[in-house]
Amino acid sequence: MAYASRFLSRSKQLQGSLGVLQQHHAIPVRAFAKEAARPTFKGDEMLKGVFTEIKNKFQAAVDILRKEKITLDPEDPAAVKHYANVMKTIRQKADMFSESQRIKYDIENETKEIPDARAYLLKLKDIRTRRGLTDELGAEAMMFEALEKVEKDIKKPLLRSDKKGMDLLVAEFEKGNKKLGIRKEDLPKYEENLELSIAKAQLDELKSDALEAMESQKKKEEFKDEEMPDVKSLDIRNFM
Repeated sequence: MAYASRFLSRSKQLQGSLGVLQQHHAIPVRAFAKEAARPTFKGDEMLKGVFTEIKNKFQAAVDILRKEKITLDPEDPAAVKHYANVMKTIRQKADMFSESQRIKYDIENETKEIPDARAYLLKLKDIRTRRGLTDELGAEAMMFEALEKVEKDIKKPLLRSDKKGMDLLVAEFEKGNKKLGIRKEDLPKYEENLELSIAKAQLDELKSDALEAMESQKKKEEFKDEEMPDVKSLDIRNFM
């Protein structure tokens, strides 16, 4: 395992995975370095507090990753679930949104000024596409069909301020959800499945990048006679 040991000490991908929180806040690590003495200006204490908070969240994430064994096997449901749970713990410690919470935030923030139902549904479609989500059940088409029916009945574009019209639309949505087998009580299950699909995609990306890094190392003279380890055996805790 000499090759595996040296690879782990050099792998840019796995080291880079520690920068997720840093990238999320778009603040370089050097921002956490101790600064030279300088005059105190208005707002300095506030900025210092922000940097300290981000540093603490980043360190909390690293501490969690030091304790957890992550297996780079996106085809193993147990490995995917464990990785999803680790990421969930990190988000909770760092006070970050889950994907479901991020989508909810985007919807609330980006639709609050939209006056009509059609533009609202189009914005939902835009958010779904932007987040890389698929509509496997056909719920999106169902919502637009429901809107068409309601607008045909009221003989005008439906405004969100039209309480009676919106009640009709919601009733049509409920009929469509029933046909599609979508139940409100199943929403937590849908959210969990979303997080698992994201975790699997992230593990797959990590695995691909790790394999690419190993192939690159294998081409170097010092590694040419060594056997490449199974990517599933790699342990990021060895170099944290």
